[in-house]
Amino acid sequence: MNRTRTALLIAVLVAGGAHAAPPADLDAYVARAMKQFKAPAGVAIAIVEDGKTTLAKGYGIRKMGNPQPADQHTVFAIGSCGKAFTTTALATLVDEGKLAWSDKVADRLNGFRMYDPFTTTEMTIADMLVHNSGLPLGGGDLMFFPTTNFTRQEMVEHLRYIKPAASFRSAYAYDNVLYVAAGRMIEQISGIAWEDYIAQHIFAPLGMRDSVPAPNYLRSDNYAWPHARLDGPLRGLGNAKPLAIEEEMKKQDVAAPAGAILSSATDMARWLQVQMDRGTIGGTDKRLFSAESAEEMWTPRTLQPSDPLPPQLAETGATMEAYAFGWDVRDYRGQKLFTHSGAVEGSLAIVAVLPKQRAAFAVMINSEDGAVRQAIYYRLLDHYVGATSPDYIEIYRQYREQRIAAALKQLDTKSAEAKKTKVRPSLPPARYVGVYKDDWYGTMTITHTDNKLRIRFDRTPTMVGDLQHLHDDTFAAHWDDRRIEDAYVTFSLDHDGAIAEVRMKAISPLADFSFDYHDLLFRPVAPPPATSQ
Repeated sequence: MNRTRTALLIAVLVAGGAHAAPPADLDAYVARAMKQFKAPAGVAIAIVEDGKTTLAKGYGIRKMGNPQPADQHTVFAIGSCGKAFTTTALATLVDEGKLAWSDKVADRLNGFRMYDPFTTTEMTIADMLVHNSGLPLGGGDLMFFPTTNFTRQEMVEHLRYIKPAASFRSAYAYDNVLYVAAGRMIEQISGIAWEDYIAQHIFAPLGMRDSVPAPNYLRSDNYAWPHARLDGPLRGLGNAKPLAIEEEMKKQDVAAPAGAILSSATDMARWLQVQMDRGTIGGTDKRLFSAESAEEMWTPRTLQPSDPLPPQLAETGATMEAYAFGWDVRDYRGQKLFTHSGAVEGSLAIVAVLPKQRAAFAVMINSEDGAVRQAIYYRLLDHYVGATSPDYIEIYRQYREQRIAAALKQLDTKSAEAKKTKVRPSLPPARYVGVYKDDWYGTMTITHTDNKLRIRFDRTPTMVGDLQHLHDDTFAAHWDDRRIEDAYVTFSLDHDGAIAEVRMKAISPLADFSFDYHDLLFRPVAPPPATSQ
């Protein structure tokens, strides 16, 4: 009788909790996804279930042209999945009594000021973490991406020049710059660099020996090199190649608090375990952060609009989605899910925690083939909530083809329209030459050399390229560095026929929102130096 009751109890617990193991076909599924989307290099997966790491594994290779395999200790860039590390760092300071979530940012961060005075005086530390500040989507990202010479303090001080797209606390719009500001606050309160604080207060206590806070901290060659497709009509089409970023990797990543951490499958398992255990470290009585801070960090704060999904993915849609402190909070097939995605040049990642199922996982890939990441992510989610999966690989193949076809059609339409309305520019080339300034970014210089107009973003060393005339006073900026999204550049003239302002917009319909050209408003400030080339 007792034996029967025990067996029934075990059956109930297993049915209501996590599966005992990862999907049996996971290795084959990953291989099929990589083959379908021609992922050029590697994937890493970490899975924790009910207090144990059940998978920490690398697939594929670290870099094209190099046969070294990706393994459980290969570090991948996790992008914005790192935002939760910054909020956790803040939580440790809260637990030490050095700050409170309700503290006003202006009282705790030197040089902080937003465009709107009310937002400046009322924004709390909690507000700066939940994307309801009123900033436009990705507003200010060009201060750090592509790599610039801004410092974190300068970014904080330039926040005051970014015009809001909405009123404070009225709407959701994802940003990175306020997480950079949060990192700068950690530096000012702790007295050490954000990178050192993360290493000492998170990596060390959790035994995350592979992880580094930014690429310039790499000391091992067990690194998943980023890859991208840059030689097609749109980024993401064409031949995959390793990105040439050697020099940039040596520099401090000013935006690291928003997403520059690199971690391995082994380490991500440790990170996810402490999150799932609400701050307890490895089943011990030690804590990384308090139960109170755990509750604060996972409490939904800002409602998010649901993104429209293709019919094939309708079943995966959320009925509720909100942002907490570095986490998206949503429902998935009736189960609560904490998740976050990450994207940096040439690498993608995603993490998920299912509290009821006591399961969590991370998927990392060192290419921009997002369909691979998403297909594996949804396959694992379905496994741990006990749902039958459709063929996500095929669904994402179709979805990807549809998006690309729509984007190419849009480009063709714009090109045809430009040809129909092609009008000579209003001014001779020399009249477009000059220095132009945007309040939050800084200066952009246009020169005329060898019968070419050239454009240069003065605080971004790699943003140099040709201006090709399209129609009227609209040109296309084609950057020498093909990692950078090309942009429309439109000059407006005043009543005297002089240039009054310059506006920009990404050409590709699929351009990442961090290329926030549309938020710039350049005005002429001076002619270029005589030696400018």
